[in-house]
Amino acid sequence: MQGEVTTDRTILEITGSDRMVFLQDLLTNDIKVADNTLVYAALLSPQGKYLFDFFLFHRGETTYLDVKSDMADALSSRLAMYRLRADVQIAKAEMTVTRGLDTGPEGGMPDPRNPALGWRRYDSDAPIGHVTENLINWDAIRVEHLIPEPGIELITGDSYILEMGFERLNGVDFRKGCYVGQEVTARMKHKTELRKGLARVTLDGPAKPGSDILRDGKTIGTLHTVAGPQALAYLRFDRAGDGMTADGAGVALG
Repeated sequence: MQGEVTTDRTILEITGSDRMVFLQDLLTNDIKVADNTLVYAALLSPQGKYLFDFFLFHRGETTYLDVKSDMADALSSRLAMYRLRADVQIAKAEMTVTRGLDTGPEGGMPDPRNPALGWRRYDSDAPIGHVTENLINWDAIRVEHLIPEPGIELITGDSYILEMGFERLNGVDFRKGCYVGQEVTARMKHKTELRKGLARVTLDGPAKPGSDILRDGKTIGTLHTVAGPQALAYLRFDRAGDGMTADGAGVALG
């Protein structure tokens, strides 16, 4: 299948002799395995809350971060804040991001979050024959496979990555050692059960994203991405069950 050129992603290039240690000490995942292979990772606040998520890969002496465009400047500034005297340079790279499903082209790398998300490829120019229109219903794929999106399910300064499924999405490594926000994340990992988090729900009618999910007159969650009769929601698991509604529509788990 042809790939689609994405228009909402920015590539940051990280260079300098200290770049590997610098990033390894900050990010939720082990970046040592990212030679021409995508790694999914996040940068957290010291309180363990989500700030940014991105894909990362190395080519030669450069590390590239693929981040949502409206977050790129803030991520660059945050990284620069941690740089201090390290030999690390941060700049924007002129790269085209292409993604698609099925068997990827030469140079395409599997999306590490879930095989259903296909592949991503990074080029200096848009490959010939690739389209810019969004022909694939990525939201439907995200909903089916519980994939959060920054700015929708992933809320800067508010979300916890384990509640958003980062362990299932291969976005956190519990053996790599310390990183910013690691202590809080580790404590949540060793809880017996998460009380809140991302869930897939089914709607029996139209409902607007952002609507409160109610049960017995109390707010127990929020509706997010809607794709047909299914949607992603942030829910209190201990309060979810029969009788949930959102924007007048019935809501059921699954």
